[in-house]
Amino acid sequence: MKHFKVLPLAAIIATSMASFASTAETDVASLEKRIQELETKLETNYFDDQQPAVLSSETEVPAGIVFSGYARYGAHYQGSDAKRVGSFGSLNANATGRLGNEGNGGEFQFAKAFQSDGGAIWDIVLMMEHWADPSWASDPDIGLKKFYAGATNLFESQKDLYIWAGRDFHQRPQTDLNDYFWMSHDGQGAGFYNLDLGGVKLNVGAVGEIDGGNVSDSGRYAVTTKLHGFNLGETFDLSLYANYGWDSKQVDSREKIEAYQVAAELGFLGQKLIVRYADNAKDSVLYSYAVAEDQNALLVQFDGGQSLTDRAGIQYSVGYQSLDVSGSESRVNYHAIVRPTYQWDDVHSTWFEAGYNVVDYKDFDAQNSSWKATVSQNMAIGGETWSRPMLRFYATVGNQDNEFTGVNEDPTDLDTLTVGAMFEAWW
Repeated sequence: MKHFKVLPLAAIIATSMASFASTAETDVASLEKRIQELETKLETNYFDDQQPAVLSSETEVPAGIVFSGYARYGAHYQGSDAKRVGSFGSLNANATGRLGNEGNGGEFQFAKAFQSDGGAIWDIVLMMEHWADPSWASDPDIGLKKFYAGATNLFESQKDLYIWAGRDFHQRPQTDLNDYFWMSHDGQGAGFYNLDLGGVKLNVGAVGEIDGGNVSDSGRYAVTTKLHGFNLGETFDLSLYANYGWDSKQVDSREKIEAYQVAAELGFLGQKLIVRYADNAKDSVLYSYAVAEDQNALLVQFDGGQSLTDRAGIQYSVGYQSLDVSGSESRVNYHAIVRPTYQWDDVHSTWFEAGYNVVDYKDFDAQNSSWKATVSQNMAIGGETWSRPMLRFYATVGNQDNEFTGVNEDPTDLDTLTVGAMFEAWW
C-alpha cells in the first residue's frame, strides 16, 4: 500500500492545508465550517486504492511544498520456522492476509502546485521510495519512484481533463486485505485522466518500462485505458479497463511478446467485484518479467466491509485466480480472508484477522495451503478503520504446507509464530 498519496485523503489534506493558510485572517465561523467539511470527507470518502492523485479544476492550490506519503516500519520477532505465512506459488499476492504478515518500507512525496493567470492548475511531484520487502523491491536502497508534471483546466470544454508526462504510479488498482495490485503499470510516459465523453470519463496512458535503476526505457511499452463514471444509479459504480503491451525494435535479447488485459470493476454498497482476464500476462502487460507466451490468467475477486454496530465491523475478501502456462506450473489459487474489528473509543481498537489460501497445481498431484490468525491491538489518531497514523501491536500464528516448491525441490511444512510492533501512516 502506499500513496500520494495517491489517493483522495492526500488531496483532501493538501487542500485543507491550503485552506488553513489562506483563511488565517477570516472569521472563526468559516474556519469551523471548513474543519467540519474536512472531517466529513475523512469519514465518508476515504478508501485506499493506491491511485495517482489527479487534479481537477476545483482543486484549491496549496501554498508551499506539500509533503505526503505512506510508510510502515517496526520489529517482527520470529519464534518458529517461518517469519511470514504464504503458500508457494500464490497468485493473489498476500493471500493469507496482510495483518501481521507484511514487511517494512515507505514512500515519501513532495509536490508543488501552481495556478496560471488563465486558471490552469499545474503540479510537479517527486516521490522517493524505500522498501526492504522483496515483494516490493529487490534493492532496499532509496530509489526514485515518481517525477512528473501535470495540468488541468487547460481547455474550456474539458475543465477537469488532467494531462501528465513523466514517471508516475500508473494504473495500479489495489485490494486491501491481501494487498494485491491486480493491475500495475508504473513507468515513464504520458497520458490523461477524466476526458468527459458525455456521461462517462476516459483515462488513457502510454508508458515505458523503466530499465532497472536507469532513467531510460527498457524497450517494452504499454497503452492503458480506463472507462469510468457509468451512471448506474446511486448504488452501483462501474469501471472498465483494457490494456495492451508490446516490445519495440529496441528489444533484441529476448523474444518479443504482445500481451493484453481486459477487466471490469463493479462497486456497490461498500462491496467490490473484480473480473480480469489477461493473455500472455497476469497482473501487468508492461513488465518484462510478468509477460510470457502461451499464458493466460483469469481473476475473480470479491471484497467488502460492513458495520455491524456503532463499534463493531467486519472486512472480507474472497478470490479465485487461474493461471495457464506452457510447461508444468499451471495452477489455481483460492483465498478467503476475514477481519472483524472493534473500536473501543476514538483511539483504541482491536482487530482479528483469519486467512486461508490454497494453490492447486494442475499437472502435479500437489496442493499448497496456508492459514494464519492475527490479533492486533491498535492506537490511532481517530476512531475510523482507516484513521492513521496507527501504532499496532500484534501476534500471529499460522502454517504453510507446500507439497510442491519447484521441480526436484522438497516439500515444506512450516509453522509461524511471531509477535511484532509497528507504525503505519499515510499523510
